[in-house]
Amino acid sequence: MIYHTNRMSLKSNVTQEQLDEAMRRFREQGAMPMVKSFFLGREHGTEFDWAAVFVLEDLDAYWEYLTHPSHAKSQEYGVPLMEKFEAFDISDDPDTELTSKIADLQRRNYEADPHLVTLMSGLASHTGSSALSHTE
Repeated sequence: MIYHTNRMSLKSNVTQEQLDEAMRRFREQGAMPMVKSFFLGREHGTEFDWAAVFVLEDLDAYWEYLTHPSHAKSQEYGVPLMEKFEAFDISDDPDTELTSKIADLQRRNYEADPHLVTLMSGLASHTGSSALSHTE
């Protein structure tokens, strides 16, 4: 299993209506067929406001998640609302190459979607497994 985690801090001018819509879109991602389970909640005691965890069975499910239309729609709406974004993955898979395989999936996703690169490049801070600096 791969526990794909997203952490985000929102820009100070985000309205409640925008936040509600962004959370609705995250919940839609959690309902995608390749997601085994999902959690979305506020972070407390950190520099991030919100976190979401998507449980994916394997790399094939990870790729389906990255390329699913609900994921793209969520990014299109939500990324411009974020100041900081971090993604990381936790796994019980013993494959010592898993980190590079995940980076390859992220790289392929960015290559297929130049608009996503533009969106992510606009973040003040972008770290972790989806960071552009790790996938270029």
